[in-house]
Amino acid sequence: MKFMELGFRPDTFCTVEAVRSVSSDLLNDLIIQVKSTKYLLHKFPMLSKCLRLKNLVSSQETETSQEHQQVIQLIDFPGETEAFELCAKFCYGITITLCAHNVVAVRCAAEYLGMTEEAELGDTENLVQRLEIFLTSCVFKSWRDSFITLQTTKVLPLWSEDLGITNRCIEAIANGVNISPGEDFSRQLETGLLRNRSRRRRDEFLCNGGGSNAENSRWWGEDLADLGLDLYRRTMVAIISSNRKISRRLIGNALRIYSSKWLTSIEESSADSNLVLESVISLLPADKSAVPCSFLLQLLKMANVMNVSPSSKMELAVKAGNQLDKATVTELLIPLSDKSGMLYDVDVVKIMVKQFLSQVSPEISPRRTRTEHRRSHSEENINLEEIQEIGRSLSSSPPLLSKVAKLVDSYLQEIARDVNLTVSKFVELAESIPDGSRTCHDDVYKAIDIYLQVHEKIEKCERKSLCRILECKKLSVEASKKAAQNELLPLRVIVQILFVEQARAAIATTTNNITTNETAVLRRSFTTRREEERGEEEEGDEIKPNGGFQSTPSRFMAFCSIPRQPKKMLCKLLSMSRSLSQRI
Repeated sequence: MKFMELGFRPDTFCTVEAVRSVSSDLLNDLIIQVKSTKYLLHKFPMLSKCLRLKNLVSSQETETSQEHQQVIQLIDFPGETEAFELCAKFCYGITITLCAHNVVAVRCAAEYLGMTEEAELGDTENLVQRLEIFLTSCVFKSWRDSFITLQTTKVLPLWSEDLGITNRCIEAIANGVNISPGEDFSRQLETGLLRNRSRRRRDEFLCNGGGSNAENSRWWGEDLADLGLDLYRRTMVAIISSNRKISRRLIGNALRIYSSKWLTSIEESSADSNLVLESVISLLPADKSAVPCSFLLQLLKMANVMNVSPSSKMELAVKAGNQLDKATVTELLIPLSDKSGMLYDVDVVKIMVKQFLSQVSPEISPRRTRTEHRRSHSEENINLEEIQEIGRSLSSSPPLLSKVAKLVDSYLQEIARDVNLTVSKFVELAESIPDGSRTCHDDVYKAIDIYLQVHEKIEKCERKSLCRILECKKLSVEASKKAAQNELLPLRVIVQILFVEQARAAIATTTNNITTNETAVLRRSFTTRREEERGEEEEGDEIKPNGGFQSTPSRFMAFCSIPRQPKKMLCKLLSMSRSLSQRI
């Protein structure tokens, strides 16, 4: 820290009966009261350097007799008595020491007292000029001194603004952040290095003779975290606008440090926390990798329970959506505080998915509508070529899309436990993932199963709507076995799963063919089921009235080419059909 000493005489100020005075052979002829402290001083040294006191004394002498000495009260004096006393000692030539901790208070006091060149007799510089030289040549040349000085301006904010001290401190700090730190510091921040430890290492480095711009810039994020919101925001804006070469990732790290200090928890939210959160969101860099997705989702969780503007929430959702592949299920569980009663904000996750898809692969076609999806189910169930194609293209989906699809499916499993989650919300989010992104539907089935267990009383039409997102062809053999025995699933889905398993068996081997009698039995079984379900077909069932079989006999015959143990598979199908016939 830089210091400046003015004056050469020893300190002769003393306290007598609660009054500060100067030990001197001359009688005191000037009484000044600052706050609750009285000073017995002398006119000659004080009035020769303080233009304001000179005018006050002159005005007082014209209004009162010289026999009665009045006290000059400095009611609106900026700062405390310490600043006035330093100015008074300067007038007496007593040695005073100035540094970043007191220079603002003394500068404001000197301005108030009028200690300018107009009051000074001769060529000697008055206190205001000397303070300006010290600020310009020493304080604003040092990051640490500039920062300390900026912190002291909050005691006298209006005076500091009028004198330009605040702006000059911010400008000096912004100019000091001109070299990005090394990768080691970035890693330390990402791993959550404690602030006191890094601050201690910084101080040890400075004491050991270091202090280059490159090294000091490693700690500026932690230093700025001690500022109040207004000064912090102004400083960050100055840093971002004045230095385009600074790493956006470094800006993001600084915002994370500040948020960790001032946004401690959701439960402690307040009006000040709302302002901090809004400011942090507005300062987030636009660069995709500047701020980790986990940090964005933490801010979004706070924004959802605080009184934050919808535009700020949307900004966070869009930024997080750009990095959705780096998120975890726990981070996506964003609390929802509205009248719906739902535990989690599903809509904001849908926004993230949409944003991610627009960034990763804008040309991807949206998922098919329910009508198209429903109309194609019965035809696809017996399409052996498509089943073969699925097996060949399990790894053809882009890695990022597959990762996000798996993330969404895991998220669906978590939110399915919410008793207030509607079927429409669940289905909309599941269908937001494009066709082909899911290489396997096992996780989708798990999510549906959990939802059905929690919501046993949902309507039959809702149950069917929920199961339409499931593609049986993409279920593994193990998942198919579990689903075929799941009594919560509609019978159509179970039958469809059995069809797919038979088709897979037919693809695996064609050495055994189903007998004519078995084919007839199978055909009669489904003819009977179609008659029983004819009433439901009018409501928009998944399988066509003709079942998709009579119009395509060649497909049906290919489908019926059951491999090993055909009677066992057929008996299983018929048994399942009879046992569940009463559920539809």
